[in-house]
Amino acid sequence: MSVDALVPSAIDGLMLGFVYGLAAMGLTLIFGVMRVINLSHGPVIALGMFVVYVLFTGAGVNPYLGLIAAAGLGILFGVAIYFVAVDRIINAPELTTLLATYSVNLMIVGVATSVFTTTPRAVDISLGSVGGSGVTILGTHAVAVAIAIAGAALLYAILFRTRIGKSIRAVANNRAAAELMGIDSRRVLALSFGIGTSLAMTSGALLSTLFSFTPLSGATYEVKSFVIVVLGGLGNPTGALVGGIVLGLLEGVSTVFIPVSWVPVLEYVIFIAILLVRPTGLLGARA
Repeated sequence: MSVDALVPSAIDGLMLGFVYGLAAMGLTLIFGVMRVINLSHGPVIALGMFVVYVLFTGAGVNPYLGLIAAAGLGILFGVAIYFVAVDRIINAPELTTLLATYSVNLMIVGVATSVFTTTPRAVDISLGSVGGSGVTILGTHAVAVAIAIAGAALLYAILFRTRIGKSIRAVANNRAAAELMGIDSRRVLALSFGIGTSLAMTSGALLSTLFSFTPLSGATYEVKSFVIVVLGGLGNPTGALVGGIVLGLLEGVSTVFIPVSWVPVLEYVIFIAILLVRPTGLLGARA
């Protein structure tokens, strides 16, 4: 690639970074509220992709309406995962919750591959494009950015402008004290897991309009989400969004100078460097 491609590649990466950030916000919300590392995050992202795909191919539902269905199902599915796999071991060592969510990971992947196989699928949608001066912006990318920003804004409105949001932040800060104030921490934790899962499925739904996918595609985005969470700060939703934008921008720019196959290596290098130099991330943990 020539250096002339730097600007369009950077713009593409920046736009994709917003979707990455939305996915990572779900992961960091769950960790920030209940100290659970959710290893079912990747398959849940893939589920969001297939919700849109099934509604689009089976019922002709517009992918962006399917996205609303994915977000709603994400809340219900997340609450179910919490009560089935996490609730009884919420106070156990972190390795126990890690294994529990990894078990959910394996079950989702197993069922999805049995139903859909590993044949790549795609949601065929085009919203045109706008361009000029050598830069072309696809309509699907622009809409994905707008929806990702709206999703992030909605999360902040919930967390800082609603009573349930205040309860979530109270439980995240001090669960025992929140319970003394009459907050049902069990319900709050379940809802938090549901919101985090909904964000992941929403990001998956957006990604399905941009790229082809299989039931195994979520693993790639799960790794990116972990890099973003560490980059932005553990438990910090603002950091997750900023980290997603930074990672997307780095991905876009790096493809100009190095082969695409080396981009994951660069991400792991960044991951390790942040852990060594600034373990709390760019914006610090749990803002």
